[in-house]
Amino acid sequence: MAKILLVIGDGAEVIDTMIPLYRLGEDYEVVKAAPEKRTYNLVQHHHDENWDVTIETPGYKLDSDIAFRDVDPDEYIGLVLPGGRAPEFLRYDEDLLRITKDFFEKRKPVASICHGIEILAAADVIRGRRVTTIPRCRLDAEFSGATYVAEPLVIDDNLYCCRFKRECSAWMKAFTTELNNRQKQNG
Repeated sequence: MAKILLVIGDGAEVIDTMIPLYRLGEDYEVVKAAPEKRTYNLVQHHHDENWDVTIETPGYKLDSDIAFRDVDPDEYIGLVLPGGRAPEFLRYDEDLLRITKDFFEKRKPVASICHGIEILAAADVIRGRRVTTIPRCRLDAEFSGATYVAEPLVIDDNLYCCRFKRECSAWMKAFTTELNNRQKQNG
């Protein structure tokens, strides 16, 4: 069974992480990668009209299968970068940046939602591309040379970007369609 790499870390958003985990798990082996092989704490984001920022509460716990340093990107056909607070910290991991760059060099499908754009920006792989993300990450995209588009789903070559968790369905449908098409072509 072909493998997909799903990046996790403390503070990854529950829905941004679990929807790809379960949806992609229907057809692929989903391998959860993180800084270390251990249990990570996912979070839930809530919006409250009395707050200017998103409220974050503890969510599920999720075990990683492999540490970033042990990942051979050639073993995977796709990469998923969930949102939440995790990317803010994960973007400093040199092994994750190596993995991300490899996927872009080989033009393998990459799915990013919400704050996942911070990892792409740190890896310097979105320069000259059209992307979407949540509005408050727009500057991360633009400072990295990308063109921000305020749409639910933006596809640019091998990159599948989504803004919000409520838009996950179209994002995962487009991503899995591309993965399935590539699998058929490679027989």
